[in-house]
Formats: sequence, C-alpha cells, structure tokens
Amino acid sequence: MNLLLFDQRERLDAQRVRITGRRVTHMLQVHGASVGSSLRVGEIGGLMGTATVEKLSADEAIINTELSQAPPEKLPVTLILALPRPKMLRRILRSVAEFGVRELHLINSYRVEKSYWQTPVLEQHNLREHLLAGLEQAMDTRLPCVHLHRRFKPWVEDELPLLKMDKTLLLCHPGHYPACPRELDDDTLIAVGPEGGFIPYEVEQLQAAGAKTVTLGARILRVENAVSLLLGRLV
Repeated sequence: MNLLLFDQRERLDAQRVRITGRRVTHMLQVHGASVGSSLRVGEIGGLMGTATVEKLSADEAIINTELSQAPPEKLPVTLILALPRPKMLRRILRSVAEFGVRELHLINSYRVEKSYWQTPVLEQHNLREHLLAGLEQAMDTRLPCVHLHRRFKPWVEDELPLLKMDKTLLLCHPGHYPACPRELDDDTLIAVGPEGGFIPYEVEQLQAAGAKTVTLGARILRVENAVSLLLGRLV
C-alpha cells in the first residue's frame, strides 16, 4: 500500500479521519506505524497528501491529514473487455486502476461462459475493493468507471456508437494487422476479446462500428497479459 486511501464518510472533521479494518493492520504490520508517524494518504475521488497518526490501536487509527496534491492524470483510454474468468478479472481490475484507465466496459461475447456473469467479483463492493487496491499501488485517488453489458448485439449496435462518437476505436485481435500504436494522445477506445479472441461475427460488428483492427504481434497472449501490454504501450 503506497497510498492510504480513505472515504469522505470517514472524516471526523476537516482534517481528522478515522481509519479501520485492513488498512490499520497494514499500517501496523507493514509500515510499522506508531503515534506521530507520517503517512502518504489520499481521499477517494479527491486530493492526496500526508497525515500524522494521532491515535493508533489494533482496531482503529485517527490521522490528521494535510491534502494539497492532485492525483495523476488518467490515460485517455476506455477499455472494452470481453468478460474474463473471475480469477483473471480480479487481477485485471487492479491493473486497470494502476495504469489509470478512465472507464472499463465489460461486455459479453460468444466465448464468454455464462457462469462468469454470476461471479461475486462483479458485485459493486468487490469491484471497488479490487480497483482500490490498484489505486493504492499507483498512488491515485480516482476510481475508474466500470460498466457491465450482458448482451453483445444490443451493446454493439446501440451503445457503442454513442460511446465512440469522435473517439478512435481500436480492436486488438490476433492476425496480420497493423501494430498497435504507442503513446496515444487522443481519447481512444480499445477492445480486447476473450481467450481465443472474438468470433468472426463479433469482429465484423466491431469493424462496422468503426474499429481499426490492430495486433500486438505474432504471439498469442493471455487476456491479462494482453491488457497489461496494451496499457503499458500507452503510459
């Protein structure tokens, strides 16, 4: 945890904040914090800064905060991702937050197993937990927006055109296509398929919506590695 995050609801007043749960355990066991220690902190959705520990026990901590630093800029990227298996999704959510993605759209695909949509990972409090872990690592305070789309055809026909508007839409897909560009400055949508890639019908629908098909090279990567490689090219 490089940045201790807290919610506005945990404020006791303009400067003092009450911290509980795993964050207190981390403060004690990893940071070796004690009364008087200084920590790097941030308010979720707000500013970052430092805090001094005023009170500390095994159950809670009271910290006095001074916040003046803005969080880092987000990547000009919206990630469109065919819903991966739950174990992989947890890691991808954290990576999405670490890299500074603005929005994540999880969509259905023919190769997405129906059971994936029933995973507890998609419950709001679990999504938030995994994203916060990424923000703590990267020292950021602003959560990416996550949207769920359980039906491919209505999404690609009705919602994607509105989402795209004047943005660039890239479809990352295995094959003999141009290489994915680097260091994009304009707002960009990047679509990544499931294990095995989107089926031909889905590729055609995305291309009809204006997607430019690109590749990461000759190697076939696992989805989580493809996502990290893609985002790493744009940082």
